[in-house]
Parts: sequence; C-alpha cells; structure tokens
Amino acid sequence: MSDDSAPINLTNHFLIAMPGLADAAFSKSVVYLCEHSERGALGLVINKPSDIRLQNLFDKVDLPLGRADLKDEPVFQGGPVQTERGFVLHEAILPEKTKSEDPLYASTMVIPGGLEMTTSRDVLEALSTGGGPRRVLVSLGYAAWGEGQLESEIGENSWLTVDADLAVIFETPVAQRYDKALSLLGLQAWMLSPEAGHA
Repeated sequence: MSDDSAPINLTNHFLIAMPGLADAAFSKSVVYLCEHSERGALGLVINKPSDIRLQNLFDKVDLPLGRADLKDEPVFQGGPVQTERGFVLHEAILPEKTKSEDPLYASTMVIPGGLEMTTSRDVLEALSTGGGPRRVLVSLGYAAWGEGQLESEIGENSWLTVDADLAVIFETPVAQRYDKALSLLGLQAWMLSPEAGHA
C-alpha cells in the first residue's frame, strides 16, 4: 500500500499561480522553488521584473558591472519577504573549474538540478569584474511558506507544479514565462478557469 501522507519534495520545480490566486505578489506568477522540505519552502518569483535594472543595482552597491550582457537585465521582485535583500539565482559553477566540491561563493544554497542561489556580495563582485556565473537572475526578496502551508495551498488549487526547465528562467522573455511554464504541463492560460476548485 502506498502512503498518501508521504512528503512531497518540490525543490527544483515551478509553482504556477492559478487564475483564482488574487494575492498581488503572486497573481500570474511563476515561482522557482529553491528548497522544499517538511519545514517549509523557499522560492523566487521569476516573471515579475521590478523597474530596477542590474546596472542601477550595481551602482547602488558601489560596484562596476563588468558584464555588458547584464546591464539592462531587470532585477526581479522575488517575493514579499526581505524585499531589501538580494538573491542571485545562477548556474552552478562546475566543481572541476573550482577544484572543490564546495560552492564558490560564501553564502550559497546548492539546488539539485544545476542551479545555486547565492545571497553573499561575492557573487556580485565576481560579476563586477566580468566573471561570475554565465546565466543569472537577480531578485530582491523571496517567497516563503511555513510547514505544510504550500501543500495546503496546492490542495486548494492555488498552484500548479511542474519540474523546472532552466530555459524558462534564462532564455524565455519575461512576458512569456507564465505561458511557457504552463506549456510544460501541456496547458494554455485560457484552459484554466478562475473558479477552479470551487465547483
């Protein structure tokens, strides 16, 4: 017999907001889940750009931005928690490049699936010199759920879940990320009723 109460682990998954989710921070959002355990979940919204550009952010922290490819990239509104704090979602630096199994930056969460999320200034310093991870998404703030909270919201049809596809994060234009994430489930926005779960 299967145990229906077995915990689900949605680390390295997308949460896709259902149309009925009216919370302004999450309406039509796609959240990349960096961590999910029995203690709760932490993620970054990947499709809500702020009006701040990376160049502005680097000016604010008194660093040059040595990567012309990133100057005009938006800083994202990663979620409603700690909105003054920066979170950098980036490709993992391969161990053979660093000769170590440890993350390259001081405060980094290693996420199964090839990404890392760094909160320490050293990743910005690496980008300022023209180095650093090739593909990055920088956000201010993050999304968090307490123990059992996300599971409960999923049960209420607030969210769809699907394995994350890094191309949606790093290669898809921001305005298309919601639809692209839905397409991973074979869905289109018009198929979802705002009244889902209230029949």
